[in-house]
Formats: sequence, C-alpha cells, structure tokens
Amino acid sequence: MPSITTTITLKPISPFTYNNLFSLNPPPFSPHRPILKPISAIIIPPSSSSQQYQQQQLYQPFRPPPSPLPPKFRNLDVAGRIDVLAKSLGLWYEYAPLISSLYQEGFSPPTIEEATGISGVEQNRLVVAAQVRDSLVQSKTDPDVLSFFDTGGAELLYEIRLLSASQRAAAAKYAVENKLDSQGCRDLARAVKDFPRRKGDTAWGKFNYVLPGDCLSFMYYRQSKEYKNPSEERTAALQLALDVVESEDAKNVITRELEGGRAGKDSTGDELVDVVKVPVVRLKIGEVSEATTVVVLPVCRAEEKEKNVLEAPWECRSEGDFGVVVAEKGWTRWVVLPRWEPVVGLRNGGVVVAFSDARVLPWRANRWYYEEAILVVADRSRKEVAADDGFYLVVGDGGELKVERGSMLKERGVEESLGTVALVVRPPKEETDDQIADEDWD
Repeated sequence: MPSITTTITLKPISPFTYNNLFSLNPPPFSPHRPILKPISAIIIPPSSSSQQYQQQQLYQPFRPPPSPLPPKFRNLDVAGRIDVLAKSLGLWYEYAPLISSLYQEGFSPPTIEEATGISGVEQNRLVVAAQVRDSLVQSKTDPDVLSFFDTGGAELLYEIRLLSASQRAAAAKYAVENKLDSQGCRDLARAVKDFPRRKGDTAWGKFNYVLPGDCLSFMYYRQSKEYKNPSEERTAALQLALDVVESEDAKNVITRELEGGRAGKDSTGDELVDVVKVPVVRLKIGEVSEATTVVVLPVCRAEEKEKNVLEAPWECRSEGDFGVVVAEKGWTRWVVLPRWEPVVGLRNGGVVVAFSDARVLPWRANRWYYEEAILVVADRSRKEVAADDGFYLVVGDGGELKVERGSMLKERGVEESLGTVALVVRPPKEETDDQIADEDWD
C-alpha cells in the first residue's frame, strides 16, 4: 500500500490577501488570532525495498523439493531449460525436474505455460510422476517394468501417487502386466488404499491385501452387493472381480457368488452369508445433488415403533411442470435418496426407518454396526413373508422394530410383516482417498 506523507504549511490568513499575494502593509501578527493550517497530501510511490517486502509476504503454494537434475541438464541456464521443456528434448522423466528448478527460480505455472506450452495441470502431473518413478527406482523395481513407463507413463504413475513405496512397486507391476490405462490405475490405487478400512466386511479375509489384483477384485465384489440379486449389473460386477482376482481363495468366493452359493467361513471361522438379498450401500456426499432422478420417502424413528410405520404416507408423487412433490397427508420427516435400482420398484407404500445403529440387522455384526446409524428402506405393499432368504421389517417381542430373515420368521409361524426390506443405507462419510497417512511417506 503506498505511503502518505503530510506536509503542514503555516500560512497566516489576512483580509488584505488577494490571489495568494500579501499586501505591502499587512497587519501585525496577533498571538490571539486563530491560525488555520491548510493540509496538502503528497503521495509518494513505494520504494523498491517496500515492494520486495510485500512480495515476501504473499502466500506461496507448497512446491515439492525438486528432483536431482540429470547430468546433461545441470549446466543449462534458465533459457536452456525453457528450450528443453518447450521442445520436449529427452524422456519425460528426464526433463520433468526442470519444471521444479524453474519454480525455485521464481517462475509461476502460468509463466512456464506461456514459455513452454505445458499447462499447469500437466506440469504438476510431470513433477509428481517423476517423483513416483524415482521411488520405484529406489525400490529396485524391475527395469522392464520401469521401461514400460518411458513413453506416456506420466499419466499412469501419477495415479498411484497416494500409495506407499512398496505399494507403488506392486501396483506398477500389476499395471504393466494387465496393460491398465490411467482410469484403471486410478481405480487400482483407490482399491489398494481403501482395502484396510474394509476389514470386517463380508469375505474380507479371503482377499490378499499384498496382491493389488485382490484389492481391485474386492472393490468390484463390494460393488456387486449394491445390486439386486439376480441382476445383470450384479453379475457384471462379479465378472469384473473374477477377471482381476489373483489369489485362489478370493477366486473361490467370487465363483461361488456367481453360482449362487455361499462363502462358508471367513478367516476368523465365523459363518458368513455372502448371498444377501438386501443391498447395503453408503450414501456419498453430494450424490443426491448429482442424481438425475431421486425418490422422496417418509421417515420413521425406530423408537416410535409400529404405530408410525403404519401411519406414514403411502403415496408421494410429483405434479406439474416443476415436479412439485405432493403427499397424501402431512408428515414431519422425509429423506431424499438417489433412484437406485432397489427403490425403483417402490411405487406406493415405501417407508424408511431410522435406526441408531446396525445391530438390528440379522447377520454378523461388524465393527461399524456399533458406530453408524442406518436407514432401512421397506416396501409396505409386500408384507407377506414369502422368501426364506428375504428380509422383513417386524415388531420384536419388546415392541421394538427390527429386521428378521424370512426363514427365522417362518420357523416361528409368522406369515406377515410390516414390509419387505429393499435397501439398507449407510450415512455419508468424508472421503479420505486423497489423503496420505504419515506411514505412507516412504
């Protein structure tokens, strides 16, 4: 900000003054006469030292430390480095460190883009991918694997940046063997990163965390649970899981799932039911706003018991050009969900019951069952207990609402429920795929 210097000029005011010229015989100065002090402001431009100080105070984005320059580029001046980048002289991982060196010289991404034609996004990709490649070299990765990334490998290596050094080596080898593109490498990295957090999920112990293919296969296996059984989408997801799986145990689980069997026991010896007729899905942050179509359903609290489930509105439709939602009667709680396949069939009678945790579900409790609230979507138009492997919303012995398996209800002679369970929804959770843990900085 420019500084302002104030100059004070003492100028006695006389009635004999005209056009700023004093008369030859001004009146004598009186100490009692008030003195007016006109102020003139002079704007002085900031000095060069002030400009340098201000530049030092500006926010500077984090720049990773530059990789060592290849010997053939170390003696180049700034103009020479820009020329190498503009003409792409050499392999991408050889000239990528020149970008970091220009950052150190005070160049900004837009300035480099103007001089070389390399966009800011591509600059970041090249710098990060070169560092990923350096970590592969330090991990003594097979030279044949490294050579695969010599041409166009920056896009592939950039996608596995979130993995640790050992995970990168395994993922790079898997990407080469299976000829993955950038999207395939992105999915692989996310699957490897996400796998430890899924401990306790169905058949998790059958997949080998050390094998990237098993991590990717488990991701597709989990996705298959979000679709109705049977359905083409579920079969397609399981087939993808079978195509990429590496270990025999995991392959057997997927094969039995495709054939409609059960997976038996997991690594802890507990019985697992892999064929679950009810999809369990986690709602993603922003998923509702991005959905092309949605459903609006009335919500009941589990502690309000049977009465509210029976009284909840049966019909909810959209009317007019603006799709105004109209219900048959007033209700205090509603939820908006994406129009997933399991809820597409809900015409009239759909209702959602909110439970404080997932221990009401009739299968083996995982750790998250005690930590997360859930929404159980039920179809009140289908109350008959028809399928042994179906799940139904019923009233427990103490009057509480719970979910029961059809076979258990038939054993007790129960023929009618409050509704057939169509979907279980887990709450949104902050994504942490793009966060790197401390132990990953290898």
